[in-house]
Formats: sequence, structure tokens, C-alpha cells
Amino acid sequence: MKLWGGRFQKSTDKLVEDFHSSISFDQRLYREDIKGSAAHARMLGKCGVISPEEAEQIIAGLEGVLSDIEMGKVSFEVGAEDIHMNVEKILTERIGSVGKKLHTGRSRNDQVALDIRMYLKEGIRQTQSLLIALEETLLELAGAHLDTWMPGYTHLQKAQPISLAHHFMAYFQMFLRDLERLEDCYKRTNVMPLGSGALAATTFPLDREMVRAELGFDSITLNSLDGVSDRDFAIEFCSAASMIMMHLSRLCEELILWSTGEFSFVNMDDAYSTGSSIMPQKKNPDVAELVRGKTGRVYGDLLGMLTVMKGLPLAYNKDMQEDKEGLFDAIDTVQKCLLVTRPMLKTMEVNKQNMALGAKGGFTNATDVADYLAKKGVPFREAHEIVGKLVLHCSINKVALEDLALAEYQALSPAFDGDLFSFITVEHCVKARKVPGGPAPEIVLEAIKLGRTALASFGTKE
Repeated sequence: MKLWGGRFQKSTDKLVEDFHSSISFDQRLYREDIKGSAAHARMLGKCGVISPEEAEQIIAGLEGVLSDIEMGKVSFEVGAEDIHMNVEKILTERIGSVGKKLHTGRSRNDQVALDIRMYLKEGIRQTQSLLIALEETLLELAGAHLDTWMPGYTHLQKAQPISLAHHFMAYFQMFLRDLERLEDCYKRTNVMPLGSGALAATTFPLDREMVRAELGFDSITLNSLDGVSDRDFAIEFCSAASMIMMHLSRLCEELILWSTGEFSFVNMDDAYSTGSSIMPQKKNPDVAELVRGKTGRVYGDLLGMLTVMKGLPLAYNKDMQEDKEGLFDAIDTVQKCLLVTRPMLKTMEVNKQNMALGAKGGFTNATDVADYLAKKGVPFREAHEIVGKLVLHCSINKVALEDLALAEYQALSPAFDGDLFSFITVEHCVKARKVPGGPAPEIVLEAIKLGRTALASFGTKE
């Protein structure tokens, strides 16, 4: 008989039972469910709702159930619907009728809200840990490539020369914002809903603060309707995970481009590449491509969660059972992608020579020619037009700006002088950009130091 079956005259249809059950996926919440139940039982005993002896019997029974689950000795039943009722059923079978007192003053509605929050808190910290590891790798790579020159792009067209270090630090900033978003999400997840009951709390004198402290929450929910029906924190995580995946996808897209023969900027390690079943010469960046592809999967998790919640009246509705698979998938996917991206980056080979050659092509120093004129007193808009004409001349004659003779420059402006050529080398173009946030090596080095300080603050989190 179902634990809720008192008012029913017929058994649940087998088809409905399979459709209704969530144990196939919510069983991963067993630790959180048992930990939350033990805290609830201890509080019931302290408040006199049940006797202290009954509370200890329940807690000991729960510890035994947890141990047996960990050892693989427990088989969950579809008929018991979910992890909450499976644990309670097993507990009652072991310790008798006292196990039936565990659910006093509690509903599955606030119980599942508690379990998901506890699970997500750990998921957030694990995700942050993986992000920090990736960030540390980006800092290491940036430090090793302060003088690795490469072309920077806009519209995927060569624009201005930068360093590979500066490029890596752009991704460092993206992932740093992701860490901050996760930290904000953690704050809103770290609120304890147990005690909300089904929707209207309970008549029993519960000590919610006692449970909050034992389970390590910062605060308790202040409205029982909201306590059981809120899934903002889960949606927020999926949103933050989608942002992480978007940043990973952008990074992987560049690695895919850079590893092509057309770029030849990097060579992916064999351990993070695959071959072709028909073309023996192929070395494909499949790991990067999969990360890029899995981004759409996490976007789907977010959109699915938003769509489930968009039309639900207060308070709990069975639709909300659909929150778990998307949330679990978002956690699993983003963590796997972070886990594999770090060694992929660490093991790739950078072709500094090809990057430097790329930085010289495409008139990446054209802006510096215009800046040169501006520093000589020529209005920048006039300088821009002069250099545009120079670039057109070079394009027609298939030469670079640095290949022109000084007389050719002076034919367009008398402001040009012999110091021009040292001003427009790739190295000077990068090193001269010393504005905070710029690509000059000493500026990037300072950004690396600031990055390490920022990461250290996250390392102190619980």
C-alpha cells in the first residue's frame, strides 16, 4: 500500500506508476535526503514532538540505510515513487512503526526542496573548484606567452597585434565572472525550506533554526508557499552553467580554428584528438567540438526549466518533478566539460612562429601608422584617411606597410619620418599599448597578479 493511500480505493495503474515515478533519477539525492531526515528527527526529539529515544532510533536507522546504500545493498522500488518514500519505506521495514513518525511536521514538498538545495550547494562548490583549476591553467599559459605575438581579430578579420597571453586573459575574465555568478547563486540556494510543510507550514512547534544550523544553511525561507514552490535557484544555476558553457564554446571554437592548416597556430595533443575511419591523415579536435556541441544541451536544460515553471500557480505542482533531470544534466555536463578542457589546454602545442607571422599580415599595424601621425599633430580623422590610402596602395601592389619606402609615405604626408618603421613593428605595436587592460607585457603581467588574488578569495569558500 502507498504511504499516501488511505483515501484511495484502487491501486495505481502500472502504466501510471512507471510514468509517475522519479526514483530512476532522483535516487542520487539519497545522501541529502537521509541527512535532512536525520536533522529533522533530531529536532523533533528536542522539541518533544517525538521522544528523544524515538529520535535516536530513527537516526540510527537512517545511518544504517545510508551505509547499505553506499555499499550497494539497497534496491530502490519504482512503486515507492521517489527517493524520499523509498528511504522512509526501508527505514520503517527495519525499525518498525517508530519509523512512521519521521514524517511528522513535514511534507515531501518541503523535503524535496531541501534535498535539491543541499545537492546544488555541493554542485556549485564542485563547479567552482573546476573553474578555479581552469583559471589557474589560463594564468599559467598567459605567464608563459607574454611575448607570443598573434593577430587579434574583429569580424574574424585581422585587426591589431596582441599577445597570446592577452588573449588567454580575456577568457580568464569571462570565467572569473562565471565564478562570481555561481557565488551569487550559492547565496540564494543556501536558504533552508524545511518547515514549510506542503504549503502552509505546520501546527507542530518545529525549531527551524536548529535544523538550519545543523545542515549548514545561512538562513530559512520566510514564506511557506514560496519555500515549496521556488525553483529560482535551480534556474539561476542553469543560467550560470549556460554562461560557462558559452565561454567554453567560444574558447573551443578558437582552438578548432587555430588547429586548422589554414591557421596552424596550435597543435592539439594526440590524447585530446581523434582520427578518421576513412582518411588516414586526419587529426580532429573532437574534444573541443564536443564541448562546443554540449553547450546547446545545457541551454536546453535552462529553457526546459524556465518552460516548466512559467505557468505554475502556487504552490507545489507535479510539473516540478521535471526540475531534477535538467538540473542534474546541467551540473554533470558543465563539470565534465570543465574537467576535460583544462588538460586539453595544458597539453596543446603553440606554434609561436606561425602566430608571429600571422600578426604581421593583414595590415595589423595600420592603426599604429595612424596613431603615429596623430602624435605628430595630424588630426586622427585625416590620419585615418591617409593610412587607408596607404593600405589600398599596398593591397594593389601586394606589399606590407613596413615594406614601403619612406618616400612613399612622405608623398601622402610630410609628417612621416624615419622613426616610423620602429614604431610599426609588431613587437612595438603590442608593447606600446600600456593602458590598463591593454596587451603590453607588463600590463598583462599585472593582470595575472590581480587574477591570482581574485582566485585566492574563492579558495577560502566553504
